[in-house]
Amino acid sequence: MLVSGGLDSATTLALARNQGFECYALSVDYGQRHRVELQAASRVATMLGANEHRVVRLDLAAFGGSALTDASIAVPTTPSAGIPSTYVPARNTIMLSLALAWAEVLGGQDIFIGANAVDYSGYPDCRPAYLQAYETMANLATKAGVEGARLRIHAPLVDLSKAEIIRRGTEAGVDFLQTISCYQPTQTGLACGACDSCRIRRQGFAEAGIPDSTAYV
Repeated sequence: MLVSGGLDSATTLALARNQGFECYALSVDYGQRHRVELQAASRVATMLGANEHRVVRLDLAAFGGSALTDASIAVPTTPSAGIPSTYVPARNTIMLSLALAWAEVLGGQDIFIGANAVDYSGYPDCRPAYLQAYETMANLATKAGVEGARLRIHAPLVDLSKAEIIRRGTEAGVDFLQTISCYQPTQTGLACGACDSCRIRRQGFAEAGIPDSTAYV
């Protein structure tokens, strides 16, 4: 289970747990500017009863190319056409590969990711076609897949709106106060309220008709 500390991955973890899966949470410290999300990921993993939570350190800031890993690129605060500057090159491919490696070691056949193709900011690695292609690759590239232990990529939120995700998470027992979605939070974890991710989050709560407990600046 890839857990970022945001509301999508928290909801995905809660849904998997409620379906009876034995959950192992994996977060990645990839040099992101919003590293406070790792603290939120730890809270989420504990809150939702993950068997274990691991953080893998991998410095994608060495390559840059994203507003989330390069301080010289401003985090956008208004919607933009096309793929936004907050896209991190190959991020989901790298994270899914790490999850795939741990799943093989654990003997697990199910990998969960909170990818969403509706309110997803235009990221190409959140689309169903990408996730289906990755699952095909995973079964070709691993000992488990070759020996018949088919690996599955689960993205239960992929076709849901943010409002629907918030409703599902609330029903599943997620305390969204423990999560953070902001791309440029303060050192103490307050959300900026202005970045794309904050905007989508606030709109989602409003459309869901559920009070937004997020602590904004």
